Amino acid sequence: MSSDTLFGAGPALPPAYPERAAWGTAPKLRQWQSEALEKYFANSPQDFLAVATPGAGKTTFALRVATELVERGIVNRVTVVAPTDHLKRQWADAAARVGLAIDPNFKNADGRHGNGFIGVAVTYAQVASKPMLHRAKTEAAKTLVILDEIHHGGDALSWGDGIREAFEPATRRLALTGTPFRSDTAAIPFVEYVEDGDGIRRSRSDYTYGYGQALRDHVVRPVIFMAYSGQMRWRTSTGDEMAASLGEAAVTKDITAQAWRTALNPAGEWIPAVLAAADKRLTEVRRTVPDAGGLVIATDHDDARAYAGRLKKITGESPTVILSDDVKASSKIEEFSADTTRWMVAVRMVSEGVDVPRLAVGVYATSTATPLFFAQAVGRYVRARRRGETASIFLPSVPNLMALANQLEAERDHALDRPTTGEEDGFALEEGLMEAANREEKASDSLTKQKFEALESQASFDRVLFDGGEFGTGGEMGSEEEFDFLGIPGLLDADQVGQLLRQRQQEQQSRRRGRAPEPVPADPAVPDHRQLTELRGQLAKNVSAWSARTGTPHGVVHTELRKACGGPAVAQANEEQLQRRLKKLQDWFIGRK
Repeated sequence: MSSDTLFGAGPALPPAYPERAAWGTAPKLRQWQSEALEKYFANSPQDFLAVATPGAGKTTFALRVATELVERGIVNRVTVVAPTDHLKRQWADAAARVGLAIDPNFKNADGRHGNGFIGVAVTYAQVASKPMLHRAKTEAAKTLVILDEIHHGGDALSWGDGIREAFEPATRRLALTGTPFRSDTAAIPFVEYVEDGDGIRRSRSDYTYGYGQALRDHVVRPVIFMAYSGQMRWRTSTGDEMAASLGEAAVTKDITAQAWRTALNPAGEWIPAVLAAADKRLTEVRRTVPDAGGLVIATDHDDARAYAGRLKKITGESPTVILSDDVKASSKIEEFSADTTRWMVAVRMVSEGVDVPRLAVGVYATSTATPLFFAQAVGRYVRARRRGETASIFLPSVPNLMALANQLEAERDHALDRPTTGEEDGFALEEGLMEAANREEKASDSLTKQKFEALESQASFDRVLFDGGEFGTGGEMGSEEEFDFLGIPGLLDADQVGQLLRQRQQEQQSRRRGRAPEPVPADPAVPDHRQLTELRGQLAKNVSAWSARTGTPHGVVHTELRKACGGPAVAQANEEQLQRRLKKLQDWFIGRK
């Protein structure tokens, strides 16, 4: 049997596509998609990496590339590689809407895909388990390979080796990601790395469309982060009782991790109180967006089920629970996306790529804290359907999550050869501590026969984070100070959100002083938050470069800059203060004191 017969190479346009006019109607492209498409066909590269923020429309762009390549006879097969089975089906559904029949049910044991399909959708794990099978399929036809969320090519050595072996002979490879950075330094296949003079090789994309730009274009929603602190008390595995305030700056990282773990314990008071606050916020949003839904991202299956039970008591409605071992998980996600119920609870399955546009409120109730996971999780809430929709995400007030929330608009590249400082990209150390704490509960302690025990947790409203700024004076649960922010309307554009947050902040400060609030100016005297965001991004990149050159941790560099230039922390610094620090860094690079 020939390879063409076995793998179904087919003609340039298979029988399902006798002519272009019979294809589905292609959606109108956004400006960034048109620009990226023009750049793609101007260069006709074998490899093309498109980095676009979650919710921007990477799938639409990729499918337009695919249909054009098929129409021009450059390829006659399309293979989509996605992280999960659910995303395979999501890709197949999107492809069908533009007239491309992609088989998401293909199994390695099948040998060839079904008749009438132009290609298949597979997972990275599926390719890694049989790379030579997929290589033979790739060689048997002129194949376009779409690598969705390409950073997964670095998840495991076998995954990277597998996709490199399978797709090296592809006619074209189109790599997509919304978050091109990772906490490790594993090279990702088919991604170009360039050294920029500081000894660190960084990924180079062919087209980048970041969150900040997408927000300005009204392609994504503005995100309001609602941070909650509170008092925690727990017993360690050695029997010692500990207490700390969640997010307290003066404690060690391991105490922060234990306090964080205590807060997320479903038997305590912190998580039910935060869930109730998030449901109040959802009620406010649904006044203007009636089908708005919420998503709780949990650490594990037990917590997910327990959080769902708490939500049922709060709302009187059973949430949709999505667990990775549930064979009905994909259909449950699709049903939730199409209906108007209030809440969904999931572990990791809905953290990346899954498209549920009506999600508007989230609770980040997980111990996973890498920049990659955080950005993907936030990406579930930012897809804009109409101008003015906002996203509200509730999270524990711990330093690393606060930093990630404040840096939402920062663009990062995947860096290799990074020096090991214990703080790179953030917070791998804190995540490791949290994971160790979670394992501690499940592993028996043969010496003491005692386990970590969360004793007590109390929640309090801490602050709101938006566009790099912080708002609110704190308050008890259910207080006027908290509801000032829970009650923000659900339809506001980014500028209106910033204006309203400043107004609420001033009202709270005035109440504390016991006098009427002064009006918040809405004129050019108000700081330009876009300019501040851009300057913060420039400063972060320059600090990173100086850290790489000198081996000095990022936090120490920032501290030295503050000592040299004066002013508050980056999040509170004004334009002049940020410019002064950038100038000081420039002096350091050229050897001036």
